[in-house]
Amino acid sequence: MKDKRVQEAYRTKINQETSRIAWKELQRFFASGATVLVTADLDLVEVAFQIAEDNKHQVEQWLSEGKIGKVTDKQASTWYEADTEVWAVVVSPYVLIQELKIQ
Repeated sequence: MKDKRVQEAYRTKINQETSRIAWKELQRFFASGATVLVTADLDLVEVAFQIAEDNKHQVEQWLSEGKIGKVTDKQASTWYEADTEVWAVVVSPYVLIQELKIQ
């Protein structure tokens, strides 16, 4: 296990790399199958961190619970038509996407 300070520094780095972005700008990533939808009840940064750390057990659990998964064609079309902005962060080779929470 890595040092907690190193892990927290890496989480901070991931957090700084998140961004609001128009879904339309992510079409090429969607077309290549590289977009992963993260449900609103999960922390986008934590999911990105666990994927980057190759925590297979946690990622498989989220997949089996339907908390992360591929963006569907229907969802992509809805976001495209509505010109939706999403939260996104890159964890190569994926772009993790989360719908913006309305405040």
